[in-house]
Amino acid sequence: MDPIVCFPDPVPPVIGAALRQCGTDFRAANSAELADALEQTAAKDGWAGAVVSGAEDLSGALTFCRHLRRREDPVSPLLLAVGAEQLGELQLRGELFDDFCLLPARPEEIAARIEHLLWRSGRGAAPDLVEYGPLVLNLETYQAAVAGRVLDLTYMEYELLRFLSSHPGKVFTRETLLNRVWGYEYYGGARTVDVHVRRLRAKLGEEHAHLIHTVRSVGYRFGQPAWGPGAGPGPGTASEAGDDR
Repeated sequence: MDPIVCFPDPVPPVIGAALRQCGTDFRAANSAELADALEQTAAKDGWAGAVVSGAEDLSGALTFCRHLRRREDPVSPLLLAVGAEQLGELQLRGELFDDFCLLPARPEEIAARIEHLLWRSGRGAAPDLVEYGPLVLNLETYQAAVAGRVLDLTYMEYELLRFLSSHPGKVFTRETLLNRVWGYEYYGGARTVDVHVRRLRAKLGEEHAHLIHTVRSVGYRFGQPAWGPGAGPGPGTASEAGDDR
């Protein structure tokens, strides 16, 4: 895929981090004229898209966007990043961008928006996702979100959530989870699973903590049982810490 063009140069660190997280090649320019000149050597088939930050120079950013959109071959998709206090300046200028995000923002949020725009435009591959109700896990970027809210997970929290959500309705003992998630060479006790489940529930939030059920005297299950609600061992509530064996 051809690179994305960015404004300004140098690219703001959070946007640079987001683009690197996406694995997307990019070039930066401080003016539309420089972007056009750079395109001749950097992009074989034209820019794959654009990410423009107006946080420091909104007027310059909008001029940059206007030029990219009014070219004979308009650049799309285009993501515009602005501060909350600049939102009013975007009124009646919706034709200059495909999506916008508010700064400050986490690199993960910006990366998700870039990937979605590229995929929607047919320039990016559809990400490998695990989806269950409000929960979405991106297996390529190691990101997880619930109801659109990005979760701040440790590596092992993510791995445990990925494993459970990839097998909805199936009950796993603590020992099985230790072996399948942590690995056979891990010497920690089964209480490790309880601690990670408790942390995951806290991060999912009260509204979604019930996605991970405690099955009394057995272990844990993600989602509803495969054979239908109400059948089989009764699920624990989200408030249970998973100590019942």
